[in-house]
This record gives sequence, C-alpha cells and structure tokens, in this order.
Amino acid sequence: MLRQSLRCRPPLLQTRLPRLPSLTPLPSRRPESTVAPVSISPDKVLYRGPLTNTFKRLKLFSLSSFTLSVAISPFLFAIETHLPWSARAALAVTAITTSGVSTSIIAWAGASYVTTLRITKAPASDTVEQLELTTLTLRLRPRITRVFDPLFVVPTTRPFAKWELAQLVLLPPHLRNTTPGQEETVAETTDAAGSVLGRWVVKWGEGGEGACHQVGSVVRYFNVHEELLPRVERSESGADSPAFPAQFPAS
Repeated sequence: MLRQSLRCRPPLLQTRLPRLPSLTPLPSRRPESTVAPVSISPDKVLYRGPLTNTFKRLKLFSLSSFTLSVAISPFLFAIETHLPWSARAALAVTAITTSGVSTSIIAWAGASYVTTLRITKAPASDTVEQLELTTLTLRLRPRITRVFDPLFVVPTTRPFAKWELAQLVLLPPHLRNTTPGQEETVAETTDAAGSVLGRWVVKWGEGGEGACHQVGSVVRYFNVHEELLPRVERSESGADSPAFPAQFPAS
C-alpha cells in the first residue's frame, strides 16, 4: 500500500463561491511520509477513459431526444385528430416524462466517469502531490476536480463509481498534529475556465479524526477502469502496486 503524505492544500484567498467559510492550513511542522516516485513527467495524462466517446454520444443522444420531446409536444394539440384533449395531454406528458427520466439516469451515471486523470509531482522530491480528475456534465462541460492529497480518495460502493472523496478520515498517530476545529480544503472542483465551483473541506476533531463536508458543487464520485491505471514500484519492498488511490493493495 502506498503511503501518502497528508499535506492538504490551504483554501484559496479569493473564491467565486458566495459565503464560503475561511479555512486554516495545517501546521507546517507536521511530518511528511514518503511516497513512491513515479517515472513520468509532471502533469502528464496517466489515464484516459476508454468509454469517453461512448458516454459523449449517449449524453448527446439522450439530451437531444429530451429536447425533441419537449419541442414536438405542442404540435400534439395543434394538429387535427379525433383524440380528445385529455388523451393528447397524456401522450405529451408521457413522452416528456419518459425522456426526462432516461436523461436523468444517464446524467447521473455518466457524471462520475473520468475522461482523463493527471498527477502533479512535488518538484523537490519527485513524489505524487495531487490528483486531477476530469469528468463531463450532461452538456459535455468539463469539471476538473483536484485532490490535494490522494489519501482522501477511497473506494466506494456507489453504482457507476469506483472511488469517492472520503467522508471520514483518521490520521496515523505520527501525523496527528491537527487542532480540533481546524478546517482545510482537501479537494476542489472547477470549470474549464478555472472558476471554483465547489470544495471538499475537512474539519479536524480529537485524536486525528476528520469529518468532511461539501461547500458548493463538487464532484465527489469517480468512475475509472482500475485495470488501466499505471503501476509504480514501492520503494520499501520493490513490489508493484497501483499508483492510486492509496488504499489499493499491491497485486
């Protein structure tokens, strides 16, 4: 299992989210654990979702069919037919509802699909510092989620997702230098222009326990093909193990 440092990024000094709580960074004296170096260039794309184009076409088809259903519904009342108004209304409502439900399901299932995954390495130590996961909305707008410590990415049981941002965390004894009530930003979601849409914030309690909550609109769940993830060599044993998340065991 890769050991990840708990160096969480402090909150932005300026944000476009309204009324966000001010967050305090962790003390700089917190000791850092080592992580296995990865033999790749900084900010290189490590993973591309093989079903990205499939999800794009599915979202476009679903959104187009819903738009078409809404657009043609008024014509059911304009054309001459022997159907009563109540039957016409029932047909229109059924068409819109059916298309709307299917579109909602596709939007929910496809919102977590990761199209690209990048890492950023610490310049001094050449170790993994943060993850960057890109997903797409129903309208194919990119949502870029940066996780400032991979330890906060854990497996999930949610359908159509493999990872999630942790709700609760517990620091190892040697890293428990937090102050109860202290808050930190551990992940944030931005749009393609870089505007912050939401943040995932941890509030530390006693004994190194942290409870996370959402501020704004943040992508929490991620669907990846784990078998396609790159593998790194663990420095302490030389065994191969997945690069992330940190909880995945070595094969």
